[in-house]
Amino acid sequence: MKYVNLGKSGLKVSQLCMGTMSFGTSKWRQWVLDEPESRPILHRALDLGINFFDMADFYSIGVGEEVVGRALLDKVSRHELVLASKAFYAMGPGPNDAGLSRKHLMDAIDASLQRIGTDYLDLYIVHGFDPDTPIEETMEALHDIVKSGKARYIGASTMYAWQFAKMQHAADLHGWTRFVSMQCQLNAAYREEEREMIPYCIDQGIAVTPFSPLARGLLSGAADSLRNRTDNFTQEFYSDEVSYNIGKAVERVAAGRGVQPAQVAQAWVLQRPGVTSMLVGVDAIPQLELAMSALELKLSAEELFEIDRHYTPCDVINDYNNDKRIPRVAR
Repeated sequence: MKYVNLGKSGLKVSQLCMGTMSFGTSKWRQWVLDEPESRPILHRALDLGINFFDMADFYSIGVGEEVVGRALLDKVSRHELVLASKAFYAMGPGPNDAGLSRKHLMDAIDASLQRIGTDYLDLYIVHGFDPDTPIEETMEALHDIVKSGKARYIGASTMYAWQFAKMQHAADLHGWTRFVSMQCQLNAAYREEEREMIPYCIDQGIAVTPFSPLARGLLSGAADSLRNRTDNFTQEFYSDEVSYNIGKAVERVAAGRGVQPAQVAQAWVLQRPGVTSMLVGVDAIPQLELAMSALELKLSAEELFEIDRHYTPCDVINDYNNDKRIPRVAR
């Protein structure tokens, strides 16, 4: 496993980050693994040298943090881990149970720490942009969370580049803690973040930690998984002709290399400019080991061209509650 700095910070993270949405309770989503099935995968991640684990309070509505925290801290010491969690999405029916207000963030960090079983998070991430809360309120609250010792660094996820830049600028103006990372969606079938977000992050020395490298399974040949049969993300985001053509191109490159399509799709992400640590979400150990092998797979210029030549622009995926992409048409 290779370890890299998280942006301009001195924090060293594994080049693969373990996404944990699949771990928690199947009562939340059918495809989520319960604790007995989650623990072996998390332990194998540790054995493979992964030290970076990404959680969110929203995953299994808190149960995910409990399961991941127990599994990891039962096996290794806290100082060996880089633990991240996120806040923004609704955790209850109340008017202050969601968003990025000072009240919600202060409540959310305490609840996450208690569930995980730790005194601090290495990275605390805002899971989206809150148009109903002043940016200054959010950034000052995050600064106070860091100064209190409850988080060491802060990051952001899933927003427009102008929103992220505006939040970072507010921190600079007031001398508050800056974001060190951006968690955005990136894969061979969805590259819109390469227009503004990723160039901004490269310019500012902000780590890019992309998620969904397999485009919800489309690029691994597993689009008919239980998750995709019960959640509508794949149909809404990756059901167009362009995405299908890119998936077939990935399969052709993989066949030429004698490897699995998932390895090619993940290697594609790892080779993109600005990418620091790629999130991998799995529900079985072989999937995790396949992602590890992608670290050593270097795609040639010809292979990259075969994949990239099918891409056409599309709508930005920004809000999972409201966004529906207009299907693209192939060239």
